[in-house]
Parts: sequence; structure tokens; C-alpha cells
Amino acid sequence: MNSLKIRRTAIAVVAAAALPLSLAACSDSGSDTKAAPAASAGDEATKDASTPSEEAMNGDQPFGPACAGVPEEGAGSFDGMAKDPVATAASNNPALSTLVTAVKKAGLVDTLNNAQNITVFAPTNDAFAKIPKADLDKVLADKATLTKILTYHVVGQKLTPQQLENGSFETLQKGTVTTKGSGEDYTVNDTSKVVCGNVKTSNANVYIVDTVLMPQ
Repeated sequence: MNSLKIRRTAIAVVAAAALPLSLAACSDSGSDTKAAPAASAGDEATKDASTPSEEAMNGDQPFGPACAGVPEEGAGSFDGMAKDPVATAASNNPALSTLVTAVKKAGLVDTLNNAQNITVFAPTNDAFAKIPKADLDKVLADKATLTKILTYHVVGQKLTPQQLENGSFETLQKGTVTTKGSGEDYTVNDTSKVVCGNVKTSNANVYIVDTVLMPQ
């Protein structure tokens, strides 16, 4: 009988001693389980921070000194212009107001907006200002001449910056424009500098230039 009591007492003592160890083990196991997602989330955050966007990897961003003058928000911003066809997009960019006036006078708004996959070399207001006012007014009043000049600025395909490195392209006016350069430095017809390139609209790639191109 005493032997039985001693055995029961020993079992109870062992069980009591083992219980805290068992609880501690469970507690440690729970901590490990909770810590794992935190580490995983941290890894994911690091991955997101270190993985460049697809656009950055492709270098598919607007470039050039005049890009700084494009509004950051609204219809005239890069994001806004990308949603509209090219003539509409240009009308929302303050630096292209003279070009927009010329396009309207030539009756080319619908032609440009309805075209698909084109490139437009778009002269800035300062580019038009290089032309003596009397000569510019004369051109703006002559629809045939104006149409010829404006369509000379349009190529019937979307051109990437890489294609401009040493290119020759037929325009809608049936003339030819030549391009050269690299990186973020490109020239059209050896005279007109691209000051803000690779601007997207819904139907065109736009290269804003500092000199009006004249048909050759």
C-alpha cells in the first residue's frame, strides 16, 4: 500500500515538473509561427523596394530638359496626355499652343486624332517664334502650305528613341526626315533638337522639338 502511494506521488511530481517545460515549448512554437510571416513580409517589402518597375527597366519614360515644364497633374500632364489622341493631348500642353492653332487652321485635328500608331515631331511655341512674324502669319493664312509643313512633322509609325539613333523616315507629306543621336540627345534634320522626347498619347509617340521642320 505504501509502495503504491510512493509510486503515485512520484508520477505526480514528474508530471508537475514536465508541465512547465511542455508549456514553454508550446509558447516557443507559437512565437516561431508568428515570427515567420513577419520575416516573410519583410522579405517581400525588400523585394518590392529592390525590383524596378517595368517602365524603368525598359527606359520608356519621357526625357529632355523641356519635360520639366510639363504639368505634373491634369490633362496636360504625361499621364493625362497618354489618355487622349495626339491633337487633343497637344491642346492641353501650354508649350504647344501655337502648334495647336496651326493644326486647327489646317483642318488636321480629326486627321491626327483618328490616325493610328504615328509619331509627331511637335514644335514648341519658341520654335514657331523663331520664324519672323510676318512669314508665320502668311503661312498660317495659307492652308495648303500650312498643311504641307504640318504633315511633314508626322511619320506613319510609332518611333522609339532607339530608332532615332540613325534614322530616315517618310512623312505623311511624303518627304523624309532624318534623325540621329543617342541616350537623351537627338536631332532631327541636323537642325531641330528634341527637347522633350518619348511622350505618349493614346495614338502617337511625340517628340517635342525646338525648331520648325521645313519640307525638303
